Amino acid sequence: MNKPRRSRLAAAMSLVSALALTATACGDDGSGMAGAKGAEGPGTGKIVFWDENGGVRTAIWKEIIADFEKANPDIDVQYVGIASTEAQSKYDTAIQGGGLPDVGGVGAAMVAGITAQDALEPLDDRIEGSSLKGKLNDAMMENVRSAAGRDEVYTVPISATNGVLYYRTDLFEKAGLGEPNTWDEFYAAASKLTDRKKNQFGYTIRGGPGSIAQALDAMYGQSGIDSFWDASGTRTTVNDPKNVAALEKYVGLYKKVTPEADLNNDFTKMVAQFDSGSIAMLNHNLGSYQDHVSSLGVSKFRGIPQPELADGTRVMVSNPVSGLGLLKSSENKAAAWKFIEFAASHASNSKFSESAGLIPANKEAAQDPWLDKAETTKLGAEALFSGDTKIVQLPYYLPDWNTLSKADSESGFQKVLLGKTSAEDFLDAFAEDLDAAQAEWKEQQG
Repeated sequence: MNKPRRSRLAAAMSLVSALALTATACGDDGSGMAGAKGAEGPGTGKIVFWDENGGVRTAIWKEIIADFEKANPDIDVQYVGIASTEAQSKYDTAIQGGGLPDVGGVGAAMVAGITAQDALEPLDDRIEGSSLKGKLNDAMMENVRSAAGRDEVYTVPISATNGVLYYRTDLFEKAGLGEPNTWDEFYAAASKLTDRKKNQFGYTIRGGPGSIAQALDAMYGQSGIDSFWDASGTRTTVNDPKNVAALEKYVGLYKKVTPEADLNNDFTKMVAQFDSGSIAMLNHNLGSYQDHVSSLGVSKFRGIPQPELADGTRVMVSNPVSGLGLLKSSENKAAAWKFIEFAASHASNSKFSESAGLIPANKEAAQDPWLDKAETTKLGAEALFSGDTKIVQLPYYLPDWNTLSKADSESGFQKVLLGKTSAEDFLDAFAEDLDAAQAEWKEQQG
């Protein structure tokens, strides 16, 4: 961080361009470059679909594709699974060098950057004229609209997730502890459930990929600050003294009530440790719910919304909404849109969300009986849309938010965990880059 804005962005684009020189010969996994107008096409034939969470969601997407191809035998969907950690760079490379798909999974953190490069088709008119009109959750529609930073929708929302505190009910009961509903109860339980000699830890902190989202959730949840920007909309609250104090307390858990290996752990390793019983509490999102059910059943763990403050206030950072985008360069937009409309329909969206343990975007799917049986998902939905929880909207619309909150910050957060950098210095540097990005974005908006 603390790099000049223009030079940092220029360097990033130079790297993407260099990668693009070797990308064009990587195989038939897409249809074109950003900026190309594409065409509606015949509405039949082959389309390419990129799943931005490949591996994790491959099985359910292939099932939905099979359903779609059965209903539309004249359309062939080629599935391409991409690891979530590689999705952003995959899109950036294809935007510069060609090979974009017809349909792509686009998370909220990626949509602004891809849209800014003229790669996604606006979808308001298509939604208005389709069977999806009025059927998509209003809050999720607002989320994807806001994420693009424009008054247009560029992805059809499929599902939402949010921060969850998973805890091992069997370990809590054995220790005589109640549910950790408040931050004070959370910290007390983390300490009591730690026995380092027995390799038993009260909590696991995310120090590897994806660490910043979890840290922000913990910061704002404890500080009670409910806006990412100050009243002027030009300065971030990320380095507010209350957030600094919250981060200091949170990172103080490292190596005291967490494994030392947490420094590099991603969610896969954390989930495995939690399910094995060596970890009592884990912060992740609804995406790992089914993993816990498969390993533990439903009697040994519970997933609840992020802890409240002592006065009952609950603050959470905005939920990541996953969606499907129609790539502007597609030469078969008619067939691609048929697939998006099918995937977001009642039956398909319900099937997908139940499999993944996520909150469905389709309003009819959200009323299906399975949601009542998936307690963690239901509690998350209630916390997210009840109006009682304060949501800090993260600036997904900033074209380089994904870079600022990942590559530019994760190594800095590790230095905080190791005591090489103070929480205040880390957040001040993060804030400086965020303020500069916000200023640049506002300037571009005129």
